[in-house]
Amino acid sequence: MIKCIAIDDEPLALKQIAGYVKKTPFLELQEVFESPINALLYLQNNAVDLMFVDINMPDLNGMDFVKSLENSPKIIFTTAYSEYALEGFKVDALDYLLKPIDYATFLKASNKANNWFDLQNLKHEQINSNDDFLFIKSEYKILRVKLNDIKYIEGMREYVRIHLINEKPIMTLLSMKVVAQQLPSNSFMRVHRSYIVNLNMITTIERNRIVFDKVYIPVSEQYKEDFQQFISKNFLS
Repeated sequence: MIKCIAIDDEPLALKQIAGYVKKTPFLELQEVFESPINALLYLQNNAVDLMFVDINMPDLNGMDFVKSLENSPKIIFTTAYSEYALEGFKVDALDYLLKPIDYATFLKASNKANNWFDLQNLKHEQINSNDDFLFIKSEYKILRVKLNDIKYIEGMREYVRIHLINEKPIMTLLSMKVVAQQLPSNSFMRVHRSYIVNLNMITTIERNRIVFDKVYIPVSEQYKEDFQQFISKNFLS
C-alpha cells in the first residue's frame, strides 16, 4: 500500500481527493490538511510515500512547500492553473493534475505512482548484501563490491555513484534510501541527503566536513546529531 496525504485549502477539493484515494485499492489515506504548515509538522514525525498537493494556497504555496522539504515524498500536484506545470516537473513531481479532476484522470496519475514504487521495489531486489560485500547491478553487469573498498556513496537523482579506494566509481540505478537500508549501520552512515560515508574510512574532519582526498563532504543538520554521537564515542580527550 502507498501511504498518502492530501493538502488543499479548498475543503470541497480536499474532500474529493480524499474520496478518490479511499476508492483506489493500492492507496492508503493517512491524513488530509487544509494548511501546508500543518502538513509540514505532520511529516516531521510520520513517514509518507505520496502527497497530493494543491499549489495555490495562502501563507505557503504548494510549490514552495515541496521545495522546503529535504527528503520529500513523491508528489502529484493538483491545481487549477496550468502555468505551474513545468515548475512542477522540475521538483520531480510524478504528475500534474488540472482541476476539475475526474476519477479516471486521478486513477491514471495514481497508476503512474504505483508503477514508480513497483520499480523502486524491483531495484531493491537488485542489491543484496552481507557483512563483507554487495552485489550491485551496473549497466549490464552484476558486480561484487567489497564493503571495505567503499569510501563513500553519492546520490544523483535516480542513480547513485559508489566511490571506491583503488577503482573507478560505479554507477547504479538505485535510490539513496534503498542503499542506506542495505548497508550495515555500524560501518556506514548517511550524513547528507546526497552522501553516505564509510565510517571506517574517515581520517580527517574539517569544519563539519568529511575530507576524502580533495573531496569535502558536508554533514547536514538533519544527520549532524548522529554523526556527532559517532565522533564522541571514538574521541580521545
